Amino acid sequence: MTPDQVLDEFRDAGALLQGHFILSSGLRSPVFLQKMAIFSEPARTERLCRQLARVIEERFGKIDIVVSPAIGGIVPGYETARHLGARAIFVERDPGGPFSLRRGFSIPAGTRAVIVEDIVTTGLSARECLAALKDEPGEVIGAACLIDRSGGRGEIGLPLLSLVSLDIPAYPADALPPELAAIPPVKPGSRAIG
Repeated sequence: MTPDQVLDEFRDAGALLQGHFILSSGLRSPVFLQKMAIFSEPARTERLCRQLARVIEERFGKIDIVVSPAIGGIVPGYETARHLGARAIFVERDPGGPFSLRRGFSIPAGTRAVIVEDIVTTGLSARECLAALKDEPGEVIGAACLIDRSGGRGEIGLPLLSLVSLDIPAYPADALPPELAAIPPVKPGSRAIG
């Protein structure tokens, strides 16, 4: 699957939106990738995550565990793990706190894990996920996402693989270009702005 075919999946699902969006990071952007439009279609999700599993396996080899940040990463993490023949687990936020492994999830010694995200903008969720795994005895060897919208600038602390890398601009609310400032903002994401 080529990057253009991946983007066609987003276009065909109505998941590539244009306007003025408040991202989960709090930054503003003229483009929003509504991944839930993708994840609501199992066949489309399966195609994309099968390709992501191939990319992961080609780069990292055998993977035992896929870890994803809740909520947005759970669906692609599970589906990618299915294609890797791996376990799928996730980190979630303690009420008012950071991500942590709960529900008896762990990364045992001798296992190899990757973090799987949906969309990376700044890399914050993946960094927080990695921080939650620092005391696990298994090895977290890399991260992967469907689309890296940072153009490779989203620093995670691990190698980051993606099906598509785009350089989509994102701006602080007080530094908007005039054409974006002229459009009323919409917040379609799920994470509260702090």
